[in-house]
Formats: sequence, C-alpha cells, structure tokens
Amino acid sequence: MRRVECRPRDGWQKAVESQGLVFPTTVKEDGSVVPYWYESAHYALTMDEVDALEDTTAELHAMCLAAAEHIVARDRFADLGITDPVVVRAIRESWAAQPPTLYSRFDLRYDGDDGRTAKLLEYNADTPTMLLESAICQWYWLQDTRPELDQWNSLHERLVEAWQRMRVRLAHGPVHFVFAESDETGEDFMTSAYVAETAEQAGLTPIQLPIEQVGWHAASKWFVDLDQTRIRTVFKLYPWEWLVIEDFGPLAIETLDRTQWVEPIWKMLLSNKALLAILWELYPEHPNLLPAYLDGPRDLKDYVAKPLLGREGASIKIVTGGEHFEQPGDYGEEGYVYQAFSPLPSFPGSDGGGRAVLGSWLVAGEPAGLGIRESDGLVTDTYARFVPHVIDG
Repeated sequence: MRRVECRPRDGWQKAVESQGLVFPTTVKEDGSVVPYWYESAHYALTMDEVDALEDTTAELHAMCLAAAEHIVARDRFADLGITDPVVVRAIRESWAAQPPTLYSRFDLRYDGDDGRTAKLLEYNADTPTMLLESAICQWYWLQDTRPELDQWNSLHERLVEAWQRMRVRLAHGPVHFVFAESDETGEDFMTSAYVAETAEQAGLTPIQLPIEQVGWHAASKWFVDLDQTRIRTVFKLYPWEWLVIEDFGPLAIETLDRTQWVEPIWKMLLSNKALLAILWELYPEHPNLLPAYLDGPRDLKDYVAKPLLGREGASIKIVTGGEHFEQPGDYGEEGYVYQAFSPLPSFPGSDGGGRAVLGSWLVAGEPAGLGIRESDGLVTDTYARFVPHVIDG
C-alpha cells in the first residue's frame, strides 16, 4: 500500500455535497477549517493486499462472534460493564434468536507490508458512520478520475441485497430510520438517509425520524411516529448503551418482541472495547490482534487506555516511552481496556502526509469494502480526513 499525491477534481466540494456528504470540511475549535473529504492524495493497494485484507476481515469477524458466544455462555457481561439483569436477559434472548444485522466496520492498523499482518484496533459494530463516503463518494471519485482502475467497494450493492434478504424476516409496513437530531454535524442524518435509500432500492418503504420525536402510545404499548404509525422495524443510528439508560430504554427492551431493531441489542457485545481483551484471552498471540487487558496494562511498556464505550478517539490515554498523552473527552467512567500501543504508520507526502487507519466494512457479516481515514497525530479523531483508494497492481 502506498500514498499517491494527485490533483483534486475541479468543483470537488460541490460534487461530494451533491452525493449527500454534507460536511466536506470540518471547523476546528479555533475557527479554522480543515478538509474532511480529501482528494489531494489517494491510497493504492495491490489486489493481493485486498485479498489478504478481505480474508483477515472475515477471520476477525468469526473470532468476534465466538467471543460473543463466550461472553454469553460464561456470563461475562460484568466485564463489559453490563450489569442490569434486564439488559443482560435481553442480550441473551437476542443472541439466541439471531435477528438480522446489517453492517459493521473494523478499524485496522496496516503498514503496507502484508494484508495478513493487519492489526485490529477496534470494532465499530453498532452505529458505524463513514458509510456514504466509503460506498458512494469514493466510487464516483474513481469513475471521474481513474475509471480504468478498480476499488475494494461492493458496499452499495451488498446493502441493497442485505435488505432484500431481510425482508422476509421483517414485519409488514414501513421501516423507520432514526438518528440523533442533536448531532450538529449532520453525519448521523446523512448516514441514516443513505441507508434508508438502500432499503428503498430493495423495495422497502423508509420513514426518517429523529429519535427525539419517537413517541410512546401507552394504551397500545407501541412506539409510534408523528403520524401515530406503529414502529415495527427500526434502523437506528443511536448506540444501545445510550438507549438502554434513557427514560424509554426499559420500554424498548419490553417491546423487543414486537419492534425489531437494526442493529439488534446483542451487538452491545461487539461494540464494547472490552471485546479486545476477551479476544486476546481467547486467541493469544494471534497475528491480527494486539495484547489487551481489562485489569490494567500488566507488562505493557507502551499502551493505549481506551474507554469501553468511547467514540471518535475521545478520552483515550497513550503511554509510550515514559510520555503520557490524553485526548479530551467525557468517557471513561465505564472503565478502560488497555491495549498495546502500535502507532499508526506514517505515509509521507509534500502535503504533510498522514497516519492512516483502514476501515474494513462488513455487510451481513461478509467483507464488503474499504474506507481510509488519515490523521496528523497519533489519534484518529473528529478532525481525521477521508482519503479515497484504488486497486492498482
């Protein structure tokens, strides 16, 4: 894998905005503006690398499912900070029933040596974003600039196919797509709208609704939308760990037999970073894992302390070479996992280059594509930029 500098398209910002990417730039706290969508460079991978990364993604997902089974069978919910017996019971029942899941994303460290040596950093298994730019925006960039090349990207087709397969297991009626209206970036709305579009192409009827406007009809004991339509199937961009502690959380659990959620509640087992330590326990010395522990860094000299429920790199702590670095944030009360520090590889360039993290996507549990984010520092945070990729060689 290599980083290649290139000339941006004329009118690139209008192009990606027209495709639904409502935040092509990011405003920092000091008022300065930095690009989120970045096409002054791209990453080029060989087909052999992509094949290896695809195999690695499939293997890691199988390992994660085995870890989920282990958590349920050994009653290790407390290791994830899940102690409410009602939530535990709901996860157990959901895991046993295996309702449909749609998509998820691994974050991988990969330095371009061999796709089989990629290291798992975390699993975004419940509410991953970065979907539209991975599935649509970088594909149109490829068609506009390098149509003779290919890309690891079957996301859109697989999402439509997944909805088509799920239709037989979904309740009759519309599918509601809920997102957090409080997200000022528009990322949640944009992602929800895109997933709703894939459902519509699969023949379903989508209804978008801020989760703040979901209502409860006490007499019938149903969640309803603004038109009093019962919510029977709902795709959510709202983490389960938030939902279960909301005022309506107990009602959501109580009605799991009549309202089907995508993603299902058992995904709490995979979206929690305690998973990293359980994976290392079950698969010690696995080439795609980094050492990770729940009870402290143990003998790790260089490590990252990650909040179990952290997002966008917030509140993580890095200890390396006797130096300490801490990212601002509001997470951590739920506990930490301590993972060996393996700094993201730095890819140089006349534009300053960047540190790349690979987002390896799965749809319905199958590898489906790649999205690459790039940061200037050690942490892939909210200021990281999305950089497209090609398969070349």
